[in-house]
Amino acid sequence: MKLFRIIRLTFYALFVLAMAFAYFTYTSVISQPLENRDKMLVIPQGVGVSWLANHLQQQGVIDNRYVFRAYTWLNARDIQIKAGEYTLVDVDSIPELINKVNQGKVIQYSLTLIEGKTFKEYLAHLKSQRLLEDELDAMDDVAIMRALGAPGQHPEGMFAPQTYYFQKGDSDFDVLEQAFKRQQALLDEIWASRADDVEVKSPYQLLIMASIIEKETGAAHERPTISGVFNNRLRIGMKLQTDPTVIYGMGDSYDGNIRRRDLTTDTEYNTYTRYGLPPTPIAMPGEAAIRAAANPETTEALYFVGKGDGSHKFSKTLKEHNNAVIKYQLGGKPKSFSSNPEQ
Repeated sequence: MKLFRIIRLTFYALFVLAMAFAYFTYTSVISQPLENRDKMLVIPQGVGVSWLANHLQQQGVIDNRYVFRAYTWLNARDIQIKAGEYTLVDVDSIPELINKVNQGKVIQYSLTLIEGKTFKEYLAHLKSQRLLEDELDAMDDVAIMRALGAPGQHPEGMFAPQTYYFQKGDSDFDVLEQAFKRQQALLDEIWASRADDVEVKSPYQLLIMASIIEKETGAAHERPTISGVFNNRLRIGMKLQTDPTVIYGMGDSYDGNIRRRDLTTDTEYNTYTRYGLPPTPIAMPGEAAIRAAANPETTEALYFVGKGDGSHKFSKTLKEHNNAVIKYQLGGKPKSFSSNPEQ
């Protein structure tokens, strides 16, 4: 009986020691810093804790996959492992790693769509992003707009210029969809707060006007004034006579120079030969240009000309404007000059 008691106590003692050792090992492994944290962790779709534990041990990030699995069983049974790319440089321990993959804090990449570019240029930029899955190559403009829920809509102007973030597995179409939704929301918001005296009659006309302002603006503070000039011209039935619309209408034939004959060659985008707005935007306007189009500055100016430094000289009369053209564009040499191609 005494021997049995000794054996039992010895067994209990060994059991306690074993449990203590296991607990010590467990807590020390859990709390110790991870190894090889400079490696990128790539988690595919549909994997579980076992795969993650094995993969981390194979990569030398953890020493013991069983401890990792034990920790998740004890503390994170409801873990949802999110697929994607993860950096481990900011992760110190197993609990932090589990928290990161559970929350899906994957690596975010970015790309910037710039104001004033065309839809064609946006597509080329998106297709050049090797980190994005390719969907756009198989789609033409009509298919793209249909997929965005806007069948029949011309794509120009419909995408907001700004920086967009994406992760591994996202496609070029996904980013374009973000830009489309952003522009629609922005346009709705700004249209609702437009000035009472604005001459454009619809959100789409506002977008067209904003695209012209975007292309004409060199100095950001002049956007409202440029908007005021075009608003004045629309109000009195005067042609807009803006070079960027002519250039857009020339398409691929534009070689970097605009000539007098280009201003008199009629296209649906030539605002020297036609009254009113062109049929579509001519570029992607940013938020500032849309806000300027919706809230034009009150001005008497009907003309403006570039001064060579990105800013403009604004004039109330054609005579003043012609003098400004001579001064800023022609070096003050001609004594007789008219900037109006019809004169």
